[in-house]
Amino acid sequence: MSEHETFDARAFLRTLTSSPGVYRMLDAEGRVLYVGKARNLKRRVSSYFRKTSLPPKTRALMSQAVRVEVTVTHTESEALILEHTLIKEHQPRYNVLLRDDKSYPYIHVSTDQPYPRISLHRGARRGKGRYFGPYPNALAVRDSLNILQKVFRVRQCEDSFFRNRSRPCLQYQIDRCSGPCVGMISEQDYAEDVRHTILFLEGRNSEIVDELARRMDAAAERLDYERAALYRDQIASLRRVQERQYVSGEKGDLDIVAAVVQGGQACVQVFFIRGGRNLGNKHFFPRVPEGAETGEVLAAFLGQYYLEHEPPQEILLNELADDAEMIAALLTERAGRKVSLRARVRGERARWVALAVRNARHALEARLASRAGIHQRLEQLTAALSLDETPERIECFDISHTRGEATVASCVVFNAEGPLKSDYRRFNIRDITPGDDYGAMRQALTRRYTRLQKGEGKLPDLLLIDGGKGQVSVAREVLEELGVEGVTLVGVAKGPERRPGWELLHVPGRPPVDLPPDSPALHLIQQVRDEAHRFAITGHRQQRGRKRSRSPLEAIPGVGPKRRQALLRQFGGLREIARAGVEDLSRVNGINRALAQQIYDAFHGDKS
Repeated sequence: MSEHETFDARAFLRTLTSSPGVYRMLDAEGRVLYVGKARNLKRRVSSYFRKTSLPPKTRALMSQAVRVEVTVTHTESEALILEHTLIKEHQPRYNVLLRDDKSYPYIHVSTDQPYPRISLHRGARRGKGRYFGPYPNALAVRDSLNILQKVFRVRQCEDSFFRNRSRPCLQYQIDRCSGPCVGMISEQDYAEDVRHTILFLEGRNSEIVDELARRMDAAAERLDYERAALYRDQIASLRRVQERQYVSGEKGDLDIVAAVVQGGQACVQVFFIRGGRNLGNKHFFPRVPEGAETGEVLAAFLGQYYLEHEPPQEILLNELADDAEMIAALLTERAGRKVSLRARVRGERARWVALAVRNARHALEARLASRAGIHQRLEQLTAALSLDETPERIECFDISHTRGEATVASCVVFNAEGPLKSDYRRFNIRDITPGDDYGAMRQALTRRYTRLQKGEGKLPDLLLIDGGKGQVSVAREVLEELGVEGVTLVGVAKGPERRPGWELLHVPGRPPVDLPPDSPALHLIQQVRDEAHRFAITGHRQQRGRKRSRSPLEAIPGVGPKRRQALLRQFGGLREIARAGVEDLSRVNGINRALAQQIYDAFHGDKS
């Protein structure tokens, strides 16, 4: 523990309560390094001040902590909730931090309507009707909706569309809807389809199949073979779904959660089972401190994830989480029903847990390999450009326009983990000669690096410019004018016939660098350059589309909506206005001669 004049650890521990609560470790600048919960604050916090036997992670934490703050709570559950809130607020360096702010999709059945609709729903579940889920992603919801459409033909259209139909839509024609909008099915029969849909979403497939089989037999006895064939097809579809989606031996709701820690990183894999159906799986990559173990990662995940999302009845784990008993009690209290955490399972459940572990390990190894690949390419780039150290931050600029129209510059940012999209920027270029790429590059770099020099962001270690010697010269002048130092500047010039793999790298004061087409360093440069090009051209097309959708009259001072309407009524369109002379224009009500001259000049250029 570092010495600090305002904090007497011994005196603090003497007066510390044995009640439940939350403690915070702070550094010399008041930043929260770690947030923890405790059943007994005195016992837990005192353990950090032992002279020996501290784990490496705890030693590293205590070497930086200078103060401890505590908040006493009534119960352990309150402590767990407060810990979760403080971790989200402060994002401490030594805590496991789950990054998962998204809302998960549900299937909504609007049972309050005469002809209910089934649809994908995100957000608060305040509307009337039934909600089923959560699903891991929208794709899983769409897959289920597609099945329901084929089997039960319940409508999925918007209510406004449904109310205004005078004839069946395409969904009816391709047997994906029963046509309730135009009375092609009775309300009673439609209600039966909705009831079967709900049974399916509840995982009660067997009940539906038994009921449909009885109806099929009855229809066949009545010689109604067409309806019997319809029931037969529904049964066959449901059995195919059962083979693909259902988990053997499961009828209720459960999540299977497996954590794997490797190479200083962690992956948590979650399988969502609802009503015995496997809705899909999702992986998470929480930020973990050095030395974190599986039980700690699972405890952090369970607390942070299920305090934000409704837990199922059971959660199967690949290892018992730290404080599992406390977490289960809190989740039970929050859900208003029993929630069980189980780590020792057998049979089919054990196979599902093993599958989740395999998925987590595969996802983590793929992530580590991807990051290792970027590190390898960065090291090769360092050697190829004779840099003093491996760049940690790369920026690349590109310019896009169509014959000088709607010029846009892009700036993309990469770090050791790949693209850093939150730091991407676009610049709409103005007040330059159309088609002047040098002027556009000068303006974009000046705007970008003026802000960075003011402390509004981080300077890159390596600056890539899409272009040759001319663009590099402009960039060098801008950096010199702004006093930007410590940034390596490289121009990426396209090869003969703009063929990829033949790029020349222009570094000020050195001969051009020609890397072989299979060079990992060149592949990294191409990836960054291509991303800058994509980002620039997307912005340019958006800008050009907005500009072309505007009337030239909107840019003329003094020509408001009423005068534009008067001109268009008088001449019938923009082409006729462009052909009109000053005298013709001035005859329009509200247009004097001076304004008529402005309008004429806007279409023909100033002739004075």
